[in-house]
Amino acid sequence: MHYLLFYDVVDDYVTRRVPLRALHIGHARESVARGEMVLGGALANPPDGAVLLFRGSSPEAAEQFAKTDPYVVNGLVKKWWVREWTTVLGPTAEVPLPDKL
Repeated sequence: MHYLLFYDVVDDYVTRRVPLRALHIGHARESVARGEMVLGGALANPPDGAVLLFRGSSPEAAEQFAKTDPYVVNGLVKKWWVREWTTVLGPTAEVPLPDKL
């Protein structure tokens, strides 16, 4: 299944993330290397959040990522939550639609 991890970040996130960015990116790259995170990135215009896509049998990897993310641990993320995402279209959809409905 796919899981989306959403972040709401503090107002001065862009400035405050600078000293933690290398740690956060390293944390994310480790998750990608384990096959957990598929995509991730900050929302833009305004930079008020982020969305990260995980793949697995449960939301555990996404939840564990957030709990140990330097951005969360150091207060840059005001709120985070995980939602299961039923993907039906695209080459990596978890529940692909039949060719003809």
